[in-house]
Amino acid sequence: MPFARLATATTPTCHIGLGLAAVGRPGYINLGRDEDLGADRSVEALRARTHELLDAAYAQGVRYFDAARSYGRSEEFLASWLAARPDVDDVVVGSKWGYTYTADWTTDAERHEVKDHGLVTFERQRAETAALLGDRLDLYQIHSVTPDSPALTDKELHARLAETAAEGVTIGFSTSGPAQADAVRAALAVTVDGEPLFRTVQSTYNVLETSVGPALAEAHDAGLTVIVKEGMANGRLAGPAAPEALKAVAAETSQGCDAVALAFVLRQPWAGVVLSGAATTAQLASNLHAAVVDLDEERLARLTDLAEEPAAYWETRARLPWH
Repeated sequence: MPFARLATATTPTCHIGLGLAAVGRPGYINLGRDEDLGADRSVEALRARTHELLDAAYAQGVRYFDAARSYGRSEEFLASWLAARPDVDDVVVGSKWGYTYTADWTTDAERHEVKDHGLVTFERQRAETAALLGDRLDLYQIHSVTPDSPALTDKELHARLAETAAEGVTIGFSTSGPAQADAVRAALAVTVDGEPLFRTVQSTYNVLETSVGPALAEAHDAGLTVIVKEGMANGRLAGPAAPEALKAVAAETSQGCDAVALAFVLRQPWAGVVLSGAATTAQLASNLHAAVVDLDEERLARLTDLAEEPAAYWETRARLPWH
């Protein structure tokens, strides 16, 4: 497992990763994005921003970087950063397949990405990822598995994924939607030749959406590394948008709402890596303070009370506009 590398890391931030969804393409659904990125969202500008973030993250102890085929040019940006720093050999690199980026570097496309979990898409995107990341790829995840995903039942796909694992690439999956727990449990049952196929799971978990927690605990107990995405609820837990209870805990701990929100996730005993989705180095620095936030049981209880019903949470997320 590539994540064994993190076990030897000594920095308090080694279990915080950097996700590139917000900077690999000009449009995304995070709140405050216009202010974060400004007017210049050219390929060159976002490449430079991504490299700046990766430099800052690495310097501050972050050792997991997460991209996807559908995150615009995220794999390309990450690959060029790695190529320019051949001495950086202690990071874990993950990407995802299953969505195709279709926005053509615009923010107002009718469809920004198209989902397909079929074998043909896997073969095409695996080749595209290999052309960019080569042997630096450690983890390849099926992007946004839901309980009805054909990726859970396609035996031919499972066999090909197992072959990829035999070649040295860890196989994982991510989840989304109100039935994340069902998707996690269904994926845990997938085997090839009697052996579990998936070694990692990446799910949305934050103070507003905690429903997948018990299933992630089961995945952890089964030996999977758990990666948490959207710990900031696409910006709903940052700054002015944060719930009052979160603002109160942040004031008590002298930290930002973002750091407290991510600290809540880090406190979960099954959480292996928690992703920052920062778009600026200032946001990243604030996010990384999550590693030292003091959350006692009383503060954790107050944050736990913020949880929404899954259907309501995902309905709100679906209404977030692409900026």
